[in-house]
Amino acid sequence: MKAPIAKGNLVISKKGRDKGRLFVVLYMVGADFAFLCDGDLRKVSRPKKKKCLHLAPTAYAAPEVAALYEAGRLKDSDVRAALDAVRQQLPN
Repeated sequence: MKAPIAKGNLVISKKGRDKGRLFVVLYMVGADFAFLCDGDLRKVSRPKKKKCLHLAPTAYAAPEVAALYEAGRLKDSDVRAALDAVRQQLPN
């Protein structure tokens, strides 16, 4: 059974131009769509809307990123730092 995708989770894109990129889920719209950012190509100010079917969940989460987003204080550098910390742990 696949792990559910929720805000603060780190996911990998399975389809589209961004295939293989690591993202953090900022928020969900229903159970079908997630809004993602990576702080680099997809900034916090303009997150990517993507179907959950096109995302592969990872075992990692960044709850501090979700908390900062809800407080309205999230910066792109915070997202990049969280993703860089996880990229070092992921197998290539």
